Amino acid sequence: MNARSGSALPALVLMTDDERLSDPLAAARALPRGSMVILRARQRSHRARLAVDLRRITRAAGNRLLIANDADLAGRVGADGLHLSEADATQAARWRALRPHWIITAAAHSARTTCLPALDAVFLSPVFATQSHPGATPLGAGRLRFIALQSPRPVYALGGIDGASAQRLAGARLAGLAAVGALAV
Repeated sequence: MNARSGSALPALVLMTDDERLSDPLAAARALPRGSMVILRARQRSHRARLAVDLRRITRAAGNRLLIANDADLAGRVGADGLHLSEADATQAARWRALRPHWIITAAAHSARTTCLPALDAVFLSPVFATQSHPGATPLGAGRLRFIALQSPRPVYALGGIDGASAQRLAGARLAGLAAVGALAV
């Protein structure tokens, strides 16, 4: 349960990606009710248009929308919250004070970020080998399980998540799974 928003955190999260998700709108439409979309788009004009379209889709489907690293855009489109990069995760307390009902999450690549108190959840990555970070050393299922067990914040697994890798995480103490390519339609 997310105490700040008064609702459970979604178990399934679609992360948009400019290079690896050619049709984020179709992917968002295909999500089951109760899911979440995190909009990650680098190009400002593209991000604004996509945010408006995703807000319409997520609202109609009963899903959540977070905007990555753009609180102004999140506010303008009526998003459910903000997703921060690991480098900006320390800003969570500021945004929590300004927007107490938002869901605020951050990327995490180690256990350190899981301890920031203003965050509702962290996205720990890369758990498995992934196209988005080809040179990164994956955490692996064991390390992810250990960090999630010790974390004071809910943890999502991200990076190389697909049907087979998700099976390797069965029983882990996770808020849910996040993916890009595995949720493409």
